[in-house]
Amino acid sequence: MSNFDVIERKMQSVGLSAAAINAFRHSVQVLESKQSMMIPEGDIVPAEGVTDWEQLVASTPAADAELLAQSVLIKLNGGLGTSMGLQKAKSLLEIKPGVTFLDLIVRQVKSLRVAAGYPVNLLLMNSFSTSEDTMAHLARYVEEGFADPEQVEMIQNRVPKLLTGSLEPVSYPANPELEWCPPGHGDIYPALVGSGWLDKLLAAGVKYAFVSNSDNLGAQMDTHFLRWFAESGAPFVMEVTRRTEADKKGGHLATRAADGQPLLREIAQCPEEDLTAFQDIEKHRYFNTNNLWVRLDALRDYLAANGGVMPLPVIRNTKTVDPRDASTPEVYQLEVAMGAAIQCFAGARAVCVPRSRFFPVKTCSDLLLLRSDAVEINEDGLMRLAPECGGVAPIVQLDSKRYKLVESLDSLGVPSLKNVKKLTVTGAYSFAPGEPLVGEVTV
Repeated sequence: MSNFDVIERKMQSVGLSAAAINAFRHSVQVLESKQSMMIPEGDIVPAEGVTDWEQLVASTPAADAELLAQSVLIKLNGGLGTSMGLQKAKSLLEIKPGVTFLDLIVRQVKSLRVAAGYPVNLLLMNSFSTSEDTMAHLARYVEEGFADPEQVEMIQNRVPKLLTGSLEPVSYPANPELEWCPPGHGDIYPALVGSGWLDKLLAAGVKYAFVSNSDNLGAQMDTHFLRWFAESGAPFVMEVTRRTEADKKGGHLATRAADGQPLLREIAQCPEEDLTAFQDIEKHRYFNTNNLWVRLDALRDYLAANGGVMPLPVIRNTKTVDPRDASTPEVYQLEVAMGAAIQCFAGARAVCVPRSRFFPVKTCSDLLLLRSDAVEINEDGLMRLAPECGGVAPIVQLDSKRYKLVESLDSLGVPSLKNVKKLTVTGAYSFAPGEPLVGEVTV
C-alpha cells in the first residue's frame, strides 16, 4: 500500500470529499517530488500596470438588480481568534456595543438584497470549530433566511499532519484532534466542489463571487466594481494595496518572468538569500488583501480541464504534532493560499484598492480602533473612516503583553480617536469613555 493510500483511507474515514482528497494528493505529490517550493527573486519581476480601483469605480455605473442576483458574498469564517484569547469564532467579536462582525456581514447582505429585490447569496466557509457558534448566533436572523446551514454554510476541510521522516499521517492517540490541521484558505476551491456549492450556485444562475475574510470589515461588495468585473471578462481579480513597512513580511504580488503571468509570493516561499528583496516595499509595492473576485463558471471550466484540482503552490510548515510540546513528533503541515490561484487563470488581474478595503482585526490594537469613533458604520453595515481622519486610519499600538487578550480592553476604555494620528499605550492605563485625544499621543 502506497503512502497516499494510507492518507486517503484516513481522510475518507472522517468523511472528507473526493475533491478534498485529490487536492491534498497534489500537495503531497509536490512534497514527495522534492521539487523546490521556493519562488526565487530571479524567477519574478515586480508587478506593473496594476489597475486603480478608484478610477474604475468612479467611471462604472452600479450593478443593476439582475447582476446582483448573479452574485454571492463568500466569507472565510474558520478562525477562532485564539491569539486574542477567544474560544469562539472571531466574527462573533463585538465591534460596537451589541454588534459583531457577523451582524455587520448580515446587514451588508440585507442591503444588497433590498437593492436587488432578490435574495443575494451569503455563503460562510466555517470550520468544525466555528460552525456551532456561528449558526447559533445566526438563529436571530431566521426570518431573513440566514439561520439554515444548508442555505449559508460550507465546512472547511482538514488534512492530516505528516511525519517529516516518512511522510506518513501521524498517529497521536493522546489527542487525535491534533493529527489534523487546516489546509489554508486555498481550501475554498475543493470545498466549493466537494460540498456541491459550486454546482448549486451555477445552477441558480450565480456567476460572480466576492471572497474575503470575515474579520476584514473593509471588504464590502462594491456594486460599481461588481459591474466592472462582470464586464471585464476577467476570470479572477485580486485586490491589492500598497505595502508599508508594517506589511513587508506579508505576501506580495509579482509577475512570473518566464511568461508575464501574475503570481503571489508568500514569505515562506522566499529563499533566505532573497529576503531583503522580498521586504523591499519600493520594489515589490503591492500586497494581497485576500479580497478576491472569482468567475464561478471560469472556476468550473478550469477544474474540469485539470482533473478537478487547482494546482496551487504548496507551503510547507514544520512543527511538532502538539505545538505546545516540543518533545512530540515533528510533522509537516501543508497549506495552500487562495490568492495563489491568480497564477492559474489566463487573463487574471490585480486592482490596487485604497487601504480602507483592508481593515483586518488581528490584535487588540486593531479592535480598539474599530470600536472608536474613528470608524463609522451605517445601517447597511458599511464602514468608513470618520471625516476627521482625512482618509488615513490612526495608528494604534497597545502594550502587547498587557493588552493581548480581548477582555483586557474592558479596563482600558475607548477614547475618541478620530483626531489622532498615533496612539501608543505602555503599561496599565484607563481612558474615560470618549475621552478626546489629538495628534500623536503616548500614555
